[in-house]
Amino acid sequence: MTQDTTSTGPAAPFTVWSNDADARPGTPLLVLLHGYGSHERDLMALVPSLPREFSVASVRAPQPAQMGYQWFPLAADLSFSLDRVAEAVEPVAAWLREIAAQHSSTTLLGFSQGMAMATSLARHMPGEIDAVVGLSGFVVPGEHRLFADDRLRERPLRMFWGRDPQDPVIPQEMVDATAEWMLEHADVMKVQYTGVGHGISQQELGHVREYLDHVVLGDGAVSPRR
Repeated sequence: MTQDTTSTGPAAPFTVWSNDADARPGTPLLVLLHGYGSHERDLMALVPSLPREFSVASVRAPQPAQMGYQWFPLAADLSFSLDRVAEAVEPVAAWLREIAAQHSSTTLLGFSQGMAMATSLARHMPGEIDAVVGLSGFVVPGEHRLFADDRLRERPLRMFWGRDPQDPVIPQEMVDATAEWMLEHADVMKVQYTGVGHGISQQELGHVREYLDHVVLGDGAVSPRR
């Protein structure tokens, strides 16, 4: 595992990589976005279970929270400001655009709040993100100047969404809003896992690997694209 910021710009996020810089050009890029109160090294534990073709970058959220970091502030009931989401998304999107040029594709994997970031980035960068893997998380509800959802209605975002229906962290109203958004904006594979809670199981990781192999590396589709 290597680490660098991959950019000299002041807004470049702290990032750890699965490989050295000279091995990355031409490879598919997979960006990991951790959950609330976590850090950039947490999701790197998933790398051995993912396709080796990817250059994997795990990004640290910008704001301290609990023992780690947060992408944007969350209230106790998980409510938040869309403007604060936008403040988090814009610098990461600029960084992604800078590094994406050397890669063959760009895929995002987000856990919990990281799924909210991953889908928000895809909504801000329609056509620039090849697929999103969302685990035990949600899509931020509502409209914002940041989002180009109309373009995703024309060409839906390819997504994998894994969760436990008994997840004790994500409120049901957020789950319902996420499912409703996906109906119009995503070509999604939805899989539920029992006994996982707010976490990730080995079975789920196996499905994620198959999804990345087929949809991103194989350039397939979850269902016929609209």
